[in-house]
Amino acid sequence: MVYQVPPETAHFVDREDEQALAFRAVAEWKGTARPLCLALSGLGGTGKTELAYRLARGLRERYPDGVLHVDLDDLRRGGVIEVTDALGQLLGALDIEGRWLDQTLRDRSRQYWDRTDGRRLIVLIDNARTAAEVVPLLPASGESLVIVASHGPLPDLESGSAVELPLEPLGDRDATELLRLIVDDPRLAKEPEAVGGLLRLCSGLPAALRVAGQWMRRHRRRPLARLLAELEDELTDKGLPMVEAVWDAAYRSLDENAALLYRLVPLHPGGSLTGEGAAALLGRGRDAADDALDALETAGLLDPRGERTRLPDLLRGHAERRSREDGDEAERRAAATRVVRWYLRQAQRADVLAAGERLTLAARAEPVEGAPDASLGEGTPADAYRWLEAERHALHGAVAQAARLELYDEAWALCEALWTHFLDHPHHADTADSFTLGVQAAQRAEHPPALVRMRSQLARVRWEQGEFDAAAEELTLAQAAAELLDGSTVHRKLAASVVEFRGTLHGRRGDWQSAAADFAEARKAHRAIDNAYGVLLGTYRLGEALAALGELERAEELLTQACRTARELRRERIASRAAFALGGVLRRRGRPAEAAPLYASALAAARARGADFDEARVLHALADLAEERGEHEESARHRAAAKTIEQRRGA
Repeated sequence: MVYQVPPETAHFVDREDEQALAFRAVAEWKGTARPLCLALSGLGGTGKTELAYRLARGLRERYPDGVLHVDLDDLRRGGVIEVTDALGQLLGALDIEGRWLDQTLRDRSRQYWDRTDGRRLIVLIDNARTAAEVVPLLPASGESLVIVASHGPLPDLESGSAVELPLEPLGDRDATELLRLIVDDPRLAKEPEAVGGLLRLCSGLPAALRVAGQWMRRHRRRPLARLLAELEDELTDKGLPMVEAVWDAAYRSLDENAALLYRLVPLHPGGSLTGEGAAALLGRGRDAADDALDALETAGLLDPRGERTRLPDLLRGHAERRSREDGDEAERRAAATRVVRWYLRQAQRADVLAAGERLTLAARAEPVEGAPDASLGEGTPADAYRWLEAERHALHGAVAQAARLELYDEAWALCEALWTHFLDHPHHADTADSFTLGVQAAQRAEHPPALVRMRSQLARVRWEQGEFDAAAEELTLAQAAAELLDGSTVHRKLAASVVEFRGTLHGRRGDWQSAAADFAEARKAHRAIDNAYGVLLGTYRLGEALAALGELERAEELLTQACRTARELRRERIASRAAFALGGVLRRRGRPAEAAPLYASALAAARARGADFDEARVLHALADLAEERGEHEESARHRAAAKTIEQRRGA
């Protein structure tokens, strides 16, 4: 069972009426085909997210199938949510990810409905802005519960299944109680008028009260009246919202590194950051970054959530204002550039670890001064994939940030480093946006080889979204750019790769005759430059295309050759796939006894890689083979094993 709610906060007051209304609504819900929706709304800082967590904790026993959480602000790009990616995140929590994820919004929605049908889940949707962002994420079960947190009401949610829970700022009594819980201080009893003034400044916002409490703890010897007078004078001088002075007081209590990091956090390209990401922003080493994070969290200016930390929306504007007033453009640009280059270096490191050496154009990024490299676990491909997936929002954000900074070489190089991750973890909307920027960056950098690469890779993103004509146009433009390259080996490899991409597109459209012609042409080009891996890949793909055309004798010859060469080159992944394809050809040629060991080797390789998508595919083929040989029990065993994987993965 998945459970995606953080531990309870140390201090929480009030909201008894809202909780009682929520619990009563759940108890009285009749469970139609549509889930009950609790819609929390209120100003930033009123505690919507924490109340949503609290409700989820209190109700989890009624919903034994798990608690899912998606923060839409983590997925928001240019103010817009890509619903496909939001569904992908929820499906990932339900153990459907990577190649098991359907690619289009329609198919992914059906996958989500199938996975949630009849289940008793809580789905917590944070930072929604419109009902249109929420409705596609509703589970297909009236036995589930949805908790939505938004800044304003969402009137377009269906009234019969939505209970509105608007949150007002805390009243003085509850605000005082929260302040006393945060800071046990005798001044609260001795200076009631000053406390009243402080409450007025905090405007009843729990987020502001937490900052104020931490600020009081830092200045235990000063009378509250003195501190309050200083705050009110500043408010009058600057004409700022009242709560702004509380944040300013907390900010002024920070040391140099913490204050600098606070000003820089809005420049981080992701919605949340790790200690390593903070060090990249700060540029003063990991120890300095860790100390600064501790100081900011202690002051209430950052929101820690496990290994990651985020700047609450309520404070983001304040941090940006402090940056404008206390920092300078050179400071901001240096930090923004440093974090882009740090992410480029880490993405390249992870990509090489995940995929091994492959055709790349960008030079390896140098270490970034003051920003140590990220830890990639034990250095396995799985560790690399995990890091890339955990940081994918920041990585795609870094592409956009590089483009804004006119760091065009860094922008397209980041895309290049994200390619292998996309192939196994297809987040199409983010990747389409990033590779579109990659194409533009390669053009502005006047780098024709990079342009060829970006257009070819963007073409694949397009056809996987079903946009075949757009993909074909990208490849036509890639081919035109490739014709302008010189005769160097790398450039000839690039030109051949465009032809391979074109052949794959033809295959996806069912035009295997054209696909075979393209693969044969690419194979010939790779052979001319003595590119052994390119020849291997062309041989394998040409064999598959000829098998689809029914030219089985020639397909067998090519796939046999591909298996042998892949083993010689120690390309285990392509070796297993070529073996699987060859097994299919031998079955069709009436030689099942020869196909069986090839399937067995492909199955062992898939299990060794943890590639359960390939494992299920091979198991089905083994079941078919056993059925053809009259081995019905063996067939049933393989089929059941495949179905077990597919059911677990939601296929």
